Amino acid sequence: MSAITAPFKTPRKKLVKMAAPDHSQALQHALQLGFPALNVWTGIQFYLFVRYYETGGRSAFAARPAGVEGWLPIASLMNLKILLAAGRVPGLHAAGMFLLIAFVGISWVFRTAFCAWLCPVGTVSEYLWRFGRRICGHNIRLPRALDIGMRSLKYILLGLFLYAVGAMPVAAIRAFLEGPYGMVDDVKMLNLFRFLGLGGGIVMAILVIASIFVQNSRCRYLCPYGAPMGAVSAASPLGIRRDANLCIDCGKCARACPAVLPVDRLVSIRSAEYTGCLECTAACPAAGALFLSTPLRRKRVPAWVVAAGIAGLFLGICGYAHWTGHWNSDLPSRAYF
Repeated sequence: MSAITAPFKTPRKKLVKMAAPDHSQALQHALQLGFPALNVWTGIQFYLFVRYYETGGRSAFAARPAGVEGWLPIASLMNLKILLAAGRVPGLHAAGMFLLIAFVGISWVFRTAFCAWLCPVGTVSEYLWRFGRRICGHNIRLPRALDIGMRSLKYILLGLFLYAVGAMPVAAIRAFLEGPYGMVDDVKMLNLFRFLGLGGGIVMAILVIASIFVQNSRCRYLCPYGAPMGAVSAASPLGIRRDANLCIDCGKCARACPAVLPVDRLVSIRSAEYTGCLECTAACPAAGALFLSTPLRRKRVPAWVVAAGIAGLFLGICGYAHWTGHWNSDLPSRAYF
């Protein structure tokens, strides 16, 4: 008599609907490359502006681009205190303050999207770690305890900046910004890179090498802009959500995440390190399993809304500064000479 065996049930496989082609990365790369190009143009024009005064007016004149003040975060923070405490827009280097407001506003609405969609240093950092992954096959991941400790450095730096600026009276801030150094702090910033010393060169080399081997190391641990953006992003209404019923547990989202977040193990992503890059949703092969959403009714937010919102906030705030006459600093030529 043949043996009677119990029926064997194979586990049911999820019926997966493949995701439609994702265009979020094309939109991100368009802004990601366009904004650094704008910064390069600004840098060239500012260099020509400085050379005009260095040569005593013998070289070609170029108008000073106010956008260069975006590279002066401390002066921008000082001017923001003047605006909040005195209720008026500062007359000197106000463009940097408006840029800071734009970047913070973008981060408040779209997480730290400034870092992934606009920041030129973030763009360079991304290409560096991708280069490192290509030549080595992978990037180095620091132990969790060390990573968390290192991430606190940028917040410590932010705390020191806030303490220093907060402790200064408005009159002292105005005296500094309108003094001999403050008037030309943009030129001092340019010369820091033009005449980089041995110590500065070593620091720059360390940052570049670290960015090649450790993913987003400079942005993740030291960026003075990244700390305030990450802090305000905690109040952002947007976040990544994962539908566990549709997820196929392939892990592609986690491997694609530049912030090294465990996207494949969480229901929602609310970390301050999340940059709104949408690389995880672009990598997800299962339709509807991973998406950017609002907290109300979990409404999905398409990538074009993010791109349009970032561009709209940036152009709107800068356009307001132009329209109200606060964009360009009113410094006479004799001050630069």
